[in-house]
Amino acid sequence: MEMTRSPLPIGAIGTGLAIAGVIAYSLAPDKLWLVTLLEGVALACFIWAFAAHFEQVKRFSSQRSTRMGANSALVVALFLAILAVVNFLAARHSIRWDFSENQNYTLAPETYRVLRNLTRDVSITVFTREKDPGYQGYKERLDSYRQASSKLTVQFIDPERQPKVAQNYGVTRTDVAIFESGPQSVRITSPAEVEITGALVRVSKDSKKRIVFLEGHGERSLEDKDRGGMALTKEVLEKQGYEVGTVTLLQEPAVPSNTDVLIVAGPRRAITKEEQERIQAYVVKGGHLLMLLDPDTQASMDDLLKVWGLELGPGVLVDLQDRLAQGDLTALLVRTFTDHEITHELTAAVLFPLARHLVFHEEQGKDWDYVPLARTSPRSWAETDMKGRVVSYDEKADVQGPLALAAALTPKQAPEEGKPRPAVVVVGNSAFASNGFINFVGNSDFFQRTVGWLSEEGDLISLTPKDPAVRPFTPNPLQERILLYVQVIFLPAMTVLCGLLVWRKRRRL
Repeated sequence: MEMTRSPLPIGAIGTGLAIAGVIAYSLAPDKLWLVTLLEGVALACFIWAFAAHFEQVKRFSSQRSTRMGANSALVVALFLAILAVVNFLAARHSIRWDFSENQNYTLAPETYRVLRNLTRDVSITVFTREKDPGYQGYKERLDSYRQASSKLTVQFIDPERQPKVAQNYGVTRTDVAIFESGPQSVRITSPAEVEITGALVRVSKDSKKRIVFLEGHGERSLEDKDRGGMALTKEVLEKQGYEVGTVTLLQEPAVPSNTDVLIVAGPRRAITKEEQERIQAYVVKGGHLLMLLDPDTQASMDDLLKVWGLELGPGVLVDLQDRLAQGDLTALLVRTFTDHEITHELTAAVLFPLARHLVFHEEQGKDWDYVPLARTSPRSWAETDMKGRVVSYDEKADVQGPLALAAALTPKQAPEEGKPRPAVVVVGNSAFASNGFINFVGNSDFFQRTVGWLSEEGDLISLTPKDPAVRPFTPNPLQERILLYVQVIFLPAMTVLCGLLVWRKRRRL
């Protein structure tokens, strides 16, 4: 008895149900019962359609053209299967080659050690746009990290397209990456390996690093929300995953033992000899000290600085080249940095209002490695007479630049095994880290990098930054004006002139 055709397009219904099952799984992957029902009914429809048209399928398959087509379809199917297997293996066992000049995307052994020792998952959210300078750096470097550890998850957020997400995280600028793991949260502003690995170390620890500010000498207050205070600075440090506190060495016999970094932020009154001895004892035991010292104050730190071979230079720094455009000559916009873990890949200028310079005496500091982090330009000097309205260089009284206004010191002799290595950073200005200037991009980056370097784990001190093959050009005010005149006036004028000459020549033909 010949089977009759079904009046309903069973095959078309089965195809529709199969597509509906795929869509349902993509929209609601948790409702597997619905997906199973749709795909099961679709399979039944296909079987019913095949049984209903079995004779037609049998006659069609016996034709020569069908057999030739079947062979071609089989070859195509095998090729697709090979591609699927290759992609499956590549997704799980991918191989990457680093052809950059300085192997910028090959992770250091210290980084691999940190990744192997991760005990919990870390979520990384990068707030950047494709046109931002840090986008490609974050993408390529974090890809290397993800290849080395399955505990990292990375997502990129465009703060313009998703402003609500950026607002929830308190992000007010681009090229910011936030690391989250358990209760810890750390944010960085550079895709440098030192920054990323340091953030992984801090965010994977249950305990937070403790930053302590010295009080009792008119220092900038952590609770002051005015321009001269440091309430915003405290907020920046807390967002970095630090615990922030204060200490009064007039009352305490020593710097607390759980202090990872001690900060002396712009004292206005004298720090007693006993307090300086307590600070020195803290450093000798492996402590990390950040001193922000302004000019024209009564806070004499000469005795303590001599221990490390440092001296605060006289006067106030003046710069005719690297300064804030249309601003005072003492508003330094420093662009010259020494290659160091703190300043590596620091491309933004740092604004130091009213700063003083540092002098290092090798004889006194022979046991210390001295690195001048930031310098003024050759067209600068230390002005010793700021009483007059007109400031000019005096060969007899002033000190010719370039001059260092920030420096890092570490002992030449390595500490005993198991003991921390002391570190000191001195900056001839404290206002750059205050509420009025901390949101300046270069200031925020420099301050965070300095604190991060001082508070770093011992196994990351040897993680030295790679020298970049491409060094960005940051013009000074004079160079900016030259570029403006060339691009806006000279080049368009030459284009118009050439056009007129060509037009005149053709008109004479």
